[in-house]
Amino acid sequence: MTTTAVRLTAVRRLYRDVTALDGVDLQLASGTFTAIMGPSGSGKSTLLQCAAGLDRPTSGTVEVGGTELTGLSERRLTLLRRDRIGFVFQSFNLLPSLTAAQNVALPLRLAGRRPSRTEIRDALARVGLTDRARHRPGELSGGQQQRVALARALVTRPAVLFGDEPTGALDTTTSREVLVLLRALVEGEGQGEGQTVVMVTHDPVAASYADRVVFLVDGRVADEAVAPDSGEVARRMAGLEARSGAGAGAGLEARRGDGFGVEGGLRPGAVTRS
Repeated sequence: MTTTAVRLTAVRRLYRDVTALDGVDLQLASGTFTAIMGPSGSGKSTLLQCAAGLDRPTSGTVEVGGTELTGLSERRLTLLRRDRIGFVFQSFNLLPSLTAAQNVALPLRLAGRRPSRTEIRDALARVGLTDRARHRPGELSGGQQQRVALARALVTRPAVLFGDEPTGALDTTTSREVLVLLRALVEGEGQGEGQTVVMVTHDPVAASYADRVVFLVDGRVADEAVAPDSGEVARRMAGLEARSGAGAGAGLEARRGDGFGVEGGLRPGAVTRS
């Protein structure tokens, strides 16, 4: 039976005079790969932040793995993010002085656990890097560093893996390798139900690896496509961009000094709408 991994109900997020999300209703099934796309200023990053518990909606509810996030205390929300949510950023965010294995072990150590060698080996094996366990980030390619970041996000066996432009800093060939890996994680590789992945991207090719592409415009779900190819994604994006025009995106660009519209890593409480 299919279960719901992420559910957003009537979610609104306001930042001063800007409505970043405007009544979003969205359900994402467990074991699926969803790409979130939209023009600049459409609310993609804000949706990801709210869905992952990195930001709180102004109104509405968010559930991850059957747990409602909106009513949790900061402490309980932090514990849930640590144990049940994985996050991968465009920048790999690896500690340069630590080996790949030590970087992967870090979330468990921060949780007060002593990770076993088996846990770390298994996490690296899922991303095909068991032979790079003792290498530091400076000794790895960009694609290998992103795979270490994936292993680090997966070591706690999260209910959902969220990605903020996870292939944005990679070349075409390396980007494809990471996307193939994400696709394999979703399909389960013989491990039963696969990983649930939610990814924000600007790239139609990256989105074509997803089971479903959700398009946002002005903080609302405007369209979606099931298992589209990159050409269909690009055509739909072109249509949405023509409809939205400069609009809110341009207004947010003017507010960059206040933290609006800034691309990059997501942080709790960060103010973005991209």
